[in-house]
Amino acid sequence: MGTMNTPCTEPLVIPTDADIDTRRVPGNGGIWVGIFCVLVEFLMLFIVYFIAKAHHPEAFQSGPDKLVTLAGVTITILLLTSGYCMVKAVESIRQEAPTTAFRWILLAMLLGFGYPLVKFFEIRWNIAHGVDGQAGIFYTVYYYLTLTHLVHVFWGLLGLGWVALRTNRGIYTSKDYSGLEAAAVYWHTTDIIWLVIFPFFYVLR
Repeated sequence: MGTMNTPCTEPLVIPTDADIDTRRVPGNGGIWVGIFCVLVEFLMLFIVYFIAKAHHPEAFQSGPDKLVTLAGVTITILLLTSGYCMVKAVESIRQEAPTTAFRWILLAMLLGFGYPLVKFFEIRWNIAHGVDGQAGIFYTVYYYLTLTHLVHVFWGLLGLGWVALRTNRGIYTSKDYSGLEAAAVYWHTTDIIWLVIFPFFYVLR
């Protein structure tokens, strides 16, 4: 007696963290070349910082006293929270939830834009109190390093805007999200660099 073949459909399988190949390099090769260049750039700037500090220890001892520590702390919180949002965005796209990922990216951008806003008011306060690039070697290095970092944050925000647009259009999926991941990796790089800059200027004596 023959058997009747009945049509069947395969259930939708949403990949979990266990299904992700941990050997895969996050993002893509291009973003890592860019990150390497950024790290080399800031390594050179940090060397300048230490050389200046070695030659002018008194200026670097008293310099942080005139800076607004609250501004540095606020920027740190904004960047770290924004970075967490990008972690959640990547996690959401892995779970085939592009709408959720899109919302996380928007929140990351909103928090990220808080950085230049805080920096704007901080610089206004600094200038009003005589803390400008002519106030001494410490502040010259401070402005050069922090404003260079701000430029890279703007590039990161442009990248987040681009991947937000692509996420909203449904371009990324659980099997192809390297562009989103690349933007997240670059954004985390700006976080890490700031975590070095913050104590150098706002905390350490």
